[in-house]
Amino acid sequence: MIVHYIHTALRHAEYKTLEDGTWFASVPGFDGVWANAATVEECRAELEEVLGEWLVLKIRDGDPLPVVDGLHFAFREKVAA
Repeated sequence: MIVHYIHTALRHAEYKTLEDGTWFASVPGFDGVWANAATVEECRAELEEVLGEWLVLKIRDGDPLPVVDGLHFAFREKVAA
C-alpha cells in the first residue's frame, strides 16, 4: 500500500532544469519533499527516496498525510489487550 501511495504522489511531481544544468523536483502538497540531481533519472530516484523517508517521519510522529488522487493513507494505533 505504501508503495502505491508513493508512486501515486510521484505522478504529481514537478521537474525543472536549473541554471547549472541539474534537475530539481518537488511534489506539491508534500512540504519539504524535494530533490536535486545531475540527471532527471537520478532526480526522480532521489525524490522517491526522500518521499519515503518523509512518510516514515510523518507516520512516526502521527502527523496526517496528504490525500493523493483520493488515496488516504493513515495508521490507527492498536491498543494492546
